Amino acid sequence: MKKTTRTAAIDRKTAETDVRLRLAIEGQGRYRILTGIRFFDHMLELFTRHGAFDLELSCKGDLDVDQHHTVEDVGIALGEAFGKALGDKRGILRAGYFLMTMDETLGLAAVDLSGRAAHHVETKVRTRLVGDLQSELVEDFFEGFARGARANVHVKVMYGRSSHHKIEALFKAFARALRFACSRDPQLREQLPSTKGLL
Repeated sequence: MKKTTRTAAIDRKTAETDVRLRLAIEGQGRYRILTGIRFFDHMLELFTRHGAFDLELSCKGDLDVDQHHTVEDVGIALGEAFGKALGDKRGILRAGYFLMTMDETLGLAAVDLSGRAAHHVETKVRTRLVGDLQSELVEDFFEGFARGARANVHVKVMYGRSSHHKIEALFKAFARALRFACSRDPQLREQLPSTKGLL
C-alpha cells in the first residue's frame, strides 16, 4: 500500500466568508488557525492535535452580522478538505468511534466516511456563550463538516458539568474517531470498504 501523505487545499469564498485551508492527514498535530472566534480557534487547534493532522486555516467572515456563517462555512470547508484528501477512499478503515473524558465530562463521537451526509449532535450545553462562541453553533459546525465530507457524524455528551469541557470533549472525541476512520487498513489494501462499489 502506498504511504504517500494525503493532503488537500480548499479556498472557499462566498459573499459571507472567505475560508482558506491547507490540510495534511498524516501530520504532527501542527496548526495555524484564525477564524476571529477565539474559542472556536481553540477547539480546532485541539482537534488538529488530537487527530495528528496538520492544519492551516483562516476565515474572514461577517462576524458583524453573526458567527453562524463563519462556523458553518469552516465546517463545510474542513469536510471538503478531508473528502478531497481521501480521494476514492480505497484501503481506509472508513468508520471510527471514540469515548473521551474531559475531567468530569464524558463525550463520544462516531464517524462513517460513507459518502452520505448525516449528523446528530447532543452537547447538553445550556448557556448561550462558551467563551466567545455561540454554543448553538457547535451543531452547525458538525453539520457543515458532515455535508462537506459526505460523512455520518454523530457526537454526544453523555454527562458533565462544565460547558467548556462538554464542547472540548466532543471535539477531541471527533478528532480521534476521524483519525481512525481515515487510517489505512493493511488488510484492505486497495479495496473499497463498501459492497456498493462506491463511497
